[in-house]
Amino acid sequence: MTKVKICGLSTQETMQATLDFGAEMVGLNFFPRSPRYVSFEQAAQLADQARGKSKIVSLFVDADDALLKAINAAVRPDYFQAHGSETPERVAEISKLFGVPVIKVIKVKEASDVAAAKLYKHAAELILFEAKAPENLLPGGNGHSFDWNLLKGKDGQFILAGGLTPDNLAQAIRLSRAPIVDVSSGVETGLGQKDISLIRKFIEAAKSAR
Repeated sequence: MTKVKICGLSTQETMQATLDFGAEMVGLNFFPRSPRYVSFEQAAQLADQARGKSKIVSLFVDADDALLKAINAAVRPDYFQAHGSETPERVAEISKLFGVPVIKVIKVKEASDVAAAKLYKHAAELILFEAKAPENLLPGGNGHSFDWNLLKGKDGQFILAGGLTPDNLAQAIRLSRAPIVDVSSGVETGLGQKDISLIRKFIEAAKSAR
């Protein structure tokens, strides 16, 4: 059965709904320019709400050690999610320094982008594939998708993200065979505004996909 990560949660109400509907992973966003950004105080409350019920993921973009130390202290996440231009060496360093496994985001436009994920094989715990968005857009949460056929035949655990919605999720899973799916903007009614009914529909669609 496909596992689900709901990313960019920022309220106790949507966090609780996500937990009640059975998402295996929840994401907290620490990129200040994102409409889904949460403060350390917000994040600590949301993490306490989720702890023991779902895996907690802290998302950052090219963060320095000081920021990562602060995130780790506030949230005690199960995973870090490196969403910037972090090298394999940097990803391995983060994991070693903080004792937290890292999900590395790989931005995909063509087959060579998928192949580049091999560079992180020994550094990242998981790879998250999402669409390579135009340069003028923020990293992640843009609603852009890529050709899911590019992931056909990929072995092992990985996460599919980018442009997923309750309506296209079944097709995305069928084409990519993704064992884990991630959504942010696809369950929102406005930038950063998570919708409980869309969260429910997304998780139901993932659990019923074949």
